[in-house]
Amino acid sequence: MTAIKESSVIQANKQQAYQHCPVTYVMEKIGGYWKPIILFQLLSGPKRYGELRRAVSAITEKVLIQQLKQLETDGLVNRKAEPVVPPHVTYSLTKSGRALRDVLWAMANWAATDSKESGKIFRKNMKDFPG
Repeated sequence: MTAIKESSVIQANKQQAYQHCPVTYVMEKIGGYWKPIILFQLLSGPKRYGELRRAVSAITEKVLIQQLKQLETDGLVNRKAEPVVPPHVTYSLTKSGRALRDVLWAMANWAATDSKESGKIFRKNMKDFPG
């Protein structure tokens, strides 16, 4: 990754927003396209890397690995690696990650209610996740 210039105007503005807006804090942790999707998949319980890869099939391996590392660094996801060949890696939500359940569930519920095209499919798929 490239280094972030600490003294840039953009960074100063982000820091200002980060200090005054709680939504900015949340977006720093789970913002972006893939993180909420990964977290939502982990709501149903721990998953091995391959299970996550299949559950979020549109994501590339590189991006999935990057996002999982960021979520682990931010304390939202646990990575448990077993010292066997082939590697056995399991991902699960931390206590902090599980605390996002209501937020993620509200997002999914809103999508199921708001989407005219996919609402029925969303509601059907949500039955697999704890509400």
